Amino acid sequence: MNELYKKQVRNALVSWFEVEKRDLPWRKTKDPYKIWVSEVMLQQTKVDTVIPYYERFIAKYPSLESLANADEEELLKEWEGLGYYSRARNLQAGVKEVVEYYDRNVPSTRKEISKLKGVGPYTAGAVLSIAYGVPEHAVDGNVMRVLSRLLLIKEDIAKPKTKKVFEEAVMELIDRENPSAFNQGLMELGAVICTPTKPKCLLCPVREYCSAFFEGMQEELPVKTINKKSKIHKMKAVVIEKDGKVLLEKRPSKGLLANMWQFPMVELPTTNHTVEEVIEHDYRISIIKGKEILTFKHIFSHLTWEMESYAAQLTKDKGLPDNCKWFTKEEVENQPMPVPVLKVWNAWKERDFEQ
Repeated sequence: MNELYKKQVRNALVSWFEVEKRDLPWRKTKDPYKIWVSEVMLQQTKVDTVIPYYERFIAKYPSLESLANADEEELLKEWEGLGYYSRARNLQAGVKEVVEYYDRNVPSTRKEISKLKGVGPYTAGAVLSIAYGVPEHAVDGNVMRVLSRLLLIKEDIAKPKTKKVFEEAVMELIDRENPSAFNQGLMELGAVICTPTKPKCLLCPVREYCSAFFEGMQEELPVKTINKKSKIHKMKAVVIEKDGKVLLEKRPSKGLLANMWQFPMVELPTTNHTVEEVIEHDYRISIIKGKEILTFKHIFSHLTWEMESYAAQLTKDKGLPDNCKWFTKEEVENQPMPVPVLKVWNAWKERDFEQ
């Protein structure tokens, strides 16, 4: 890349962003804590979904200290519906480290900020460039797509080692006077113009510098190998009632959906077992299974739940496991539950499941 080309790309991108950028709440602040929160929420989640969550979250936890001292179950309830709950736990852990070891100041160098729990190369670069104006790369899927087309980079973006190619490209191109607008411009371009399919090339501010556009290859880039199919788990969830209360179990503190609450859930080991038998074995209770509530698929990044859910009544309790508890219907509403469990709960509430 020659110097003139780099300067032209920089100027075109930054000028476009300054005029066309979307009005988003996290763009109204330079507070590194608030920018950090927004970047964590935006991982794997669409902007329109994030906006109300971000506004509620910042209203509830306006400072590092307020989040550091938050009750984890309350925090998970605030995050409910955003998914990827380890993001919330890691964010809180990282914030606690800032309060404890950095005198409540989010570090302003890549080396230091990268030591914080849950802060990867992208989040580090985004916070440093946007909050502190430090010229650092912030490479995510949007940025890789834009640069693969702009610079005709044909390396497979599904391979982890490829990210380094894009990080180096950003560091060569970045506007050192305004790294915030440059990095956000790349992200914005990928979100609204240089989209995965049918990119809006006629509206693109850097079209005349785009190699893929001149080669007619914009639809073919970036190169990305398809991941293997996710593993399918056939899950049966049971909404069990006793005297107007509903049984919930808390998931383990590690792994998928850690510490979230769900209805008793089983994966039938063989077709020879019924839901009632497995519930009796795993939960030490006897039930009468009632009507089906809802059947649907829920796709996580690495696995899929094929969910069936049923209403049920308790007939015998031989002593519940420690992670299970009876809740009133009002109390259920206050527990942090993952999206597939909320779906079952909402469907159960809407219908009459009296036995």
